[in-house]
Amino acid sequence: MFSVSSFRELKPSLVRLPLIAAVAFISFIPAALAAADSPSATSSAPAATAGPESARAALAKWMATERIIAQERAEWQHSRDMLRSRIDLLKSEIEAQQEKTRQLRETDADLGQERAAVDADDRSAREALVALSEVGGSLEAAVRRLSSSFPEPLLVKVRPLLDRMPADPSQTKVSLAERFQNVVGILNEANKFDNDIVMNAEVRTLSDGTPSEVRVVYLGLAQGYFVSPKGEAGVGTPTPQGWTWRVDRDIAPAVAQVIDVLLTKSKPKLIPLPVSIQ
Repeated sequence: MFSVSSFRELKPSLVRLPLIAAVAFISFIPAALAAADSPSATSSAPAATAGPESARAALAKWMATERIIAQERAEWQHSRDMLRSRIDLLKSEIEAQQEKTRQLRETDADLGQERAAVDADDRSAREALVALSEVGGSLEAAVRRLSSSFPEPLLVKVRPLLDRMPADPSQTKVSLAERFQNVVGILNEANKFDNDIVMNAEVRTLSDGTPSEVRVVYLGLAQGYFVSPKGEAGVGTPTPQGWTWRVDRDIAPAVAQVIDVLLTKSKPKLIPLPVSIQ
């Protein structure tokens, strides 16, 4: 196979060929002229004719050789230019690939850092979720204990939220957000009830053992009073097991006055009632 290196080795020889041919031709001309002037040349016409013919043949061969050399030189220069262009193109492609490789490595390093940061955030979020779940379970247990001392009207209002709280926080499918919403909803209702005077109609067992509908007045979550249509009255207080009620007939008129004020049947005024501080 002909290669650039082999052509480079051949190039000096090809350059010397025209010189050798020229020298041979110049050396041949005196010999031809001498042969033409010699007696033998005048005596023999074919020999005289052979000298110029040989010179023309040699000249034709020399010119043909020059054309071949020129053609080979042109082809070699064209091949050299093509090879240089391909080399430059390959160098450009190699540089482009190296740049892409460098960018990919930088991108991979950046992605690795981002992935590490995301993993760290994920671990922190999971740890926070576990901590919040434990706090949520503690709050749910505390709210359940607190709800046992809720008065009846408040308990009726928050019962749906209490029923949504999971019995076992570790084995529930209820989301943590919903669990906190339930706890906050119950505490909000309890806080509103505690800052208000609430009147409610309930059924109480009177001193004679008969159940009767009575009107109950709650002073927040601290105290309650009731009075029956028969004039029997009593006082209620919250305990961890629920509200306890005791009969106190002496406060029946005062409780009736409070109910009239709440029903706007009489003007607001100070009404003394017994209060038990726990």
